[in-house]
Amino acid sequence: MTRPAPRTFFQRLTRYYSYFTLTFILFLVALATLEKEGMPRVWIGYMFMFATIVLYASIGLVSRTSKVSEYYVAGRRVPALYNGMATAADWISAASFISLAGGLYLHGFDGLAYVMGWTGGYCLVALLIAPYLRRFGQYTIPDFLAARYGGAKGGRAVRLCAVAATIVISFTYVVAQIYAVGLIASRFTGVDFSVGIFLGLASILVCSFLGGMRAITWTQVAQYIIILAAFLIPAMWLSAKHSGNPMPQVAYGKLLPQLSAREAALMADDKEAQVRAVFRQRAANYQRRLDGLPGTWETGRATLQHELDKVRLRNASLLEIRSAERALIAYPKNADDAIAAWTTLRDENLARARPITPHAAPFPGPTREASDIKRNNFLALAFCMMLGTAALPHILMRSYTTPSVDETRRSVFWTLFFILLIYLTIPALAVLVKYDVYTALVGSDFAHLPTWVSYWANVDRANPLISIMDINGDGIVQLAEIAIDGDVLVLATPEIAGLPYVISGLVAAGGLAAALSTADGLLLAISNALSHDVWYRIVDPKASTQKRVTISKLILLGVAFVAAYSASTKPGDILSLVGAAFSLAASTLFPALVMGVFWCRANRYGALAGMATGFAVCQFYMLHTNPVLGGSAAAQWFHIAPISAGVFGVPAGLAALVLVSLLTPAPDAHSRAFVEHVRRPEDAAR
Repeated sequence: MTRPAPRTFFQRLTRYYSYFTLTFILFLVALATLEKEGMPRVWIGYMFMFATIVLYASIGLVSRTSKVSEYYVAGRRVPALYNGMATAADWISAASFISLAGGLYLHGFDGLAYVMGWTGGYCLVALLIAPYLRRFGQYTIPDFLAARYGGAKGGRAVRLCAVAATIVISFTYVVAQIYAVGLIASRFTGVDFSVGIFLGLASILVCSFLGGMRAITWTQVAQYIIILAAFLIPAMWLSAKHSGNPMPQVAYGKLLPQLSAREAALMADDKEAQVRAVFRQRAANYQRRLDGLPGTWETGRATLQHELDKVRLRNASLLEIRSAERALIAYPKNADDAIAAWTTLRDENLARARPITPHAAPFPGPTREASDIKRNNFLALAFCMMLGTAALPHILMRSYTTPSVDETRRSVFWTLFFILLIYLTIPALAVLVKYDVYTALVGSDFAHLPTWVSYWANVDRANPLISIMDINGDGIVQLAEIAIDGDVLVLATPEIAGLPYVISGLVAAGGLAAALSTADGLLLAISNALSHDVWYRIVDPKASTQKRVTISKLILLGVAFVAAYSASTKPGDILSLVGAAFSLAASTLFPALVMGVFWCRANRYGALAGMATGFAVCQFYMLHTNPVLGGSAAAQWFHIAPISAGVFGVPAGLAALVLVSLLTPAPDAHSRAFVEHVRRPEDAAR
């Protein structure tokens, strides 16, 4: 079959996706009409879930393939504009769609480090890496590193080290995406969170399992269209509601002074101070318990046992007995468990006791030293996100899918354009939602809370996504009495704004599309690294193309189920998991990739030392400074948070690479010729 001319192929794609967009609009209009006619909300949720899964499954079935080039790199014929849309969908993960606006809502100016770092990282991709990877023209990142550092003898050790890095980075990242899939799927259908994870997993596997990069690419283009509509519609509605201007990127500047004035009024509110004093007292109580261990643990357990015995003796109601039993069961099993539990509760109460942080204030702190620490963490986080972006295997793989080096450069431009359509809206949405909560919810009557509060409080009862308690007993909602999980903010935005439920379903579909698109790319990066770089390049070099693709599919299936199980244990919030993946990518792969292109003297021993050292330093810092992983914040270097461990891993990896390269023999002629080849991407066939 003759391959269609590039322009004809581009026109066909444009026509197909124009039809898709029109059909999607008609689908939304039809659901809105049915809602107006009285269709139950749960049916609307099921229809969104069913429609999106059918859509992705259909594209996966149509795009199924057993050809190696199609499965690994979509046949290298994806036009720049559509590769940019697919890459943007691959990039706008659950962290961007669900968590980033929530992070900005909770942390204000400090949250901009993610936006600046992730956007700046694509500039590094365009300038330092993408054109040279496309000039190389193979399938995976370990492929590139093995060819660059292996010389004429091949680079088995470098390849295996790069495969291990790809697996650790991508697996950490994909767990966060599948966690988000479970959150959204349970929102769609009302099923248990763990069941929601495996429902979403079916959508992931339909695309990546059947058609590899080919199916993922065309699915991601459709997913980006859904993501764009899901994010912009609520933001534009809120913007028009509060400012009279439907352009949130412009209008939110008008609301910032009003939000600042509201924050100042709440800071001076006596009732707010009263609630925060209660939280300070609770934190002090937990600190006293910690100081009195193990005696306080023994006393507390004896008290709860006495209460249970007392309610049983006086023939109390079954409800009272069950309540006393649950309190005893929930009590720490020993003094060590008490340390962990009471420390967490102390820190949570201290956090809620702190004064309001002004949203627009850069690096706010009670002292100059505290402000400097915040500034340093902001810069460190932006640094890690930027270099991590430039080293993520599933994003760099996209450089292989375009027809030429020139198309790769244009693809990075389109990727930045499509990402910015969302990223310029995220800070605006955070301000708009914050203004709505501060003016509409705060100060309202507890007896007349909005319905969205109770709904989201019951989505995950074990770890409520939103909690509002009348701490001071006045019947009025104070800001300090509200606890909102950042991961729920975007999903709840339509209900906060008073939009029809069909828009809530659209936003959930957009969040699902963001999580699924990234999960697809990450799972494919892991399976390709194992099947191509380990099985084909090392274990069975004579494997047929059919066998290589089959092995990749089987590995993908296994990794997907392991990742789903890991996500079901709720290992952490989405942003923390994603941040860890970025720091690991920056520390392990960035020095080897960039020096491999721009420094001919870098050799195999230097690359191995750089990857191992960068990973070890980054991992050591995370484990020793993150309380969740058994570390202590007191062990931090220069007060840098564990999410920014890459700020130490990157220099360590870079120094190890340079030092070891200079102390060992120079690369052979084959490696030098390879560098000369990839450094002239303008000579590549167009």
